[in-house]
Amino acid sequence: MTWRGANTVPDRIFAALPYLLPLVYSIGFGRYLFNQFPATQVLLVPLAPVIQIVMGFPFASLIIFFLLLFLVVRNENISHFIRFNTMQAILLDIVLFLCQLIFGLLGGALGDGLIVETLSNVIFLGTLAIVGYSVVQSLMGRYAEIPTLSEAVHMQVR
Repeated sequence: MTWRGANTVPDRIFAALPYLLPLVYSIGFGRYLFNQFPATQVLLVPLAPVIQIVMGFPFASLIIFFLLLFLVVRNENISHFIRFNTMQAILLDIVLFLCQLIFGLLGGALGDGLIVETLSNVIFLGTLAIVGYSVVQSLMGRYAEIPTLSEAVHMQVR
């Protein structure tokens, strides 16, 4: 969907950048996959600087969340395309946080069995697919429409 004007190349790049955060936050869910297939850890090498920044500082994720929300999403001077994609990345982060919270609450009851490994792999691979799709769509100048998530974004970003 390409409405609300044409998107320039810098707009496309800046719209794709916020999707790095959900990708970094989902790595914890991929630990079982990385343990079973050690060769897949090579995929983490390009993300190493972002991982060090996000995981290295206390409250970095909270600070980044508020910076993106108030400086990008709520700023009317920034194009709708960038604000839409940034808000979609933020909502994806919130979904991942809720998944981590549920895993933390049920972690003791479920243990480290097959169910936990399967759910973790599904969350990681699902996030990888959503981020990949969204980045490709953003770089092409299209709005990445993810069924429920995009509807919530449309309600937040006018």
